[in-house]
Amino acid sequence: MRLLERYILVELLRVFTAVLGLTTCLLLLVGVFGQVRENGLGPLQVLQILPFVVPSLLPFTIPATLLLTVCVVYGRMAGDREIIAAKAAGIHIAALLWPSYFLGAVLSVVSLIMLDQAIPWSFANIERVVTLAMEDIFLDVLRTQNQVYIKERGITITVMEVRDRTLIFPTFRISPNGRSAVTLQAEEAKLSFDLRRQEVILQMKHGIVDVPGQAQAAFETEEKSFPLPSKRGRLRARNLQIDDIVTEVAAAENDERVAQTSQAIDTALLLSTGNFSRLASPDFAVHRQQIREATDKRWKMTTELHNRYATACSCFFFVLLGSPFAVLMARKQFLTSFLFCFLPILLIYYPVSMMTQNLSKTGKLDPMWAVWSANAIMAVAAGYFFRKVLQN
Repeated sequence: MRLLERYILVELLRVFTAVLGLTTCLLLLVGVFGQVRENGLGPLQVLQILPFVVPSLLPFTIPATLLLTVCVVYGRMAGDREIIAAKAAGIHIAALLWPSYFLGAVLSVVSLIMLDQAIPWSFANIERVVTLAMEDIFLDVLRTQNQVYIKERGITITVMEVRDRTLIFPTFRISPNGRSAVTLQAEEAKLSFDLRRQEVILQMKHGIVDVPGQAQAAFETEEKSFPLPSKRGRLRARNLQIDDIVTEVAAAENDERVAQTSQAIDTALLLSTGNFSRLASPDFAVHRQQIREATDKRWKMTTELHNRYATACSCFFFVLLGSPFAVLMARKQFLTSFLFCFLPILLIYYPVSMMTQNLSKTGKLDPMWAVWSANAIMAVAAGYFFRKVLQN
């Protein structure tokens, strides 16, 4: 690099580092608050997950931070007439802009690595911290709210108070799938946790069981187990590595082929025997359900796979647009240039990105090109502003 290009790159790195640190600290509060709200974490668990929340935020803070950086650096250079001086010295505008393009390309690769490695690693460690602290979290919820509700299983536990690990006058209600609730009431109950099986074991003493339509029955001891009130075990494409996503896509394609083959064989057998009524039976509808589930999974995983590359490359496209735009604005007030540039991105880029993702996940669009639509819009706008910079 020549002296001027090194100067620009150093300025970009200096401003980028400072702004990234500030924005990460601000968004860290949002990330931690989301984990606290979702899992009911205490102060100790919050401190334990802090190092893992930061890497999960960086891939999403880097693009906007990089855009603000180029607005600061090139806006100041243009405002101080340094761009004009360089062009008067015979230096092409592309030579002034390429350090930002180089930084954008490098950060795109870094973002891809973080999306593929940092987020799954962070998620796994947050899960580990939450799981190890699940006993304390569960009991803290009962102490503070006197109730725990597990929506997916229709289970509600209500207590008068919690003494150590003993529940005083607990009420245990089970109402799966909206059916009539079975109620167990006891004088006290002991809680134990099986973290390996992700279960809570409730041992109740001296109580009654109330089953709808039956007489109440008394019991001396009664034991019930149910899953921990969390969202463990749910497969999220965002928390998988690229190799795992590719494996899931292949598995979904195989499940889809197997279900389609089974449907074709059963259809042929029913048609050959003249048993046409079975074609509309619930048993035959299982094939369609299996095909639909496998297809949905395939589209979701494929969308995540291509979207991961598109999201990582957004760093480069943000710089591709922001650098010539900041030069064209020629303002020392970098916030003005940033707002003029970021506002259209906020109103166009992100809505288009979310829309194409949703349509791709449902199979209405091919994710191979659809998730790149927002970046393509950025590239077209960047070409327009770069041409304007060349003309002026």
